[in-house]
Amino acid sequence: MSLLKEKLRSGTAVFLISGVLAAVVVAALIATLILLNLPEKAPKPEPKKEVKPSVLEENPLKPEDFVYEGDYLTCTAAPSRLGIDVSQHQGNIDWEAVKAAGVSFVIIRIGGRGYGSEGSIYYDDLAQSYYQGAKAAGLDVGAYFFSQAITPEEAREEASFVLEQTYGWEMTMPIVCDWEQLDGQTRTSNIDPRTLTDCMKAFCQTITDAGKEAMLYFNPDHAQSQFYIEEMAGYDFWLAYYTQWMDYPYKVDMWQYTNEGSVAGIEGNVDINLYFPEAK
Repeated sequence: MSLLKEKLRSGTAVFLISGVLAAVVVAALIATLILLNLPEKAPKPEPKKEVKPSVLEENPLKPEDFVYEGDYLTCTAAPSRLGIDVSQHQGNIDWEAVKAAGVSFVIIRIGGRGYGSEGSIYYDDLAQSYYQGAKAAGLDVGAYFFSQAITPEEAREEASFVLEQTYGWEMTMPIVCDWEQLDGQTRTSNIDPRTLTDCMKAFCQTITDAGKEAMLYFNPDHAQSQFYIEEMAGYDFWLAYYTQWMDYPYKVDMWQYTNEGSVAGIEGNVDINLYFPEAK
């Protein structure tokens, strides 16, 4: 009888242990199935980049708004005036012939800064005679300076030079900062956008402080990569873009659409511009 009881006890123990193990296995299987069917954790969304609206006004003029009338482009959607810009490279100019060709204004180079290490300021030898001839022919006159400034102090020096050289001029067109980066190793080769923007601000502010109208000359690549154009939004813009299609996205006050123009009274090529007086 005791042997039978021992066997029963052993069997009961085995049964109980087996049941516990089976329950553990079943619980593990259930837990595994639950885990397998849980939805994947959604990835955290990337933070949205803040897109600031441009302070520059959209260009209201479209490619279809420009047509050739004779040898020159004109705008059909807004008033425009035909003009040129000149330096001593144009040589002697017959200003009466220029006026008769339909040109209404001229932007005269006053001088520039050398692109070598010294960066000395030089004067355009024909600037004064150009002014006298243009005014006598009845053209409106503005001025520009070929800048190679690499500090705001140099830019203010350039603007002051223009104001000194044009003292007494009757100008109804702006004074322009024409900063350009030349090919090869020049004093401006390594200028950064922050410094360049500060130089342009210094030039233009010096002009406006003197009661004159300031303008900035640039091309699309220059504006996109070399300086912060939105910080210059308070000044007039002169776009150098050699095409007959005006597809620049932002409003400009003047457009230099070719550097290979031909005008009676001038030997060789000359820059041709359209000025939009209502763009202001």
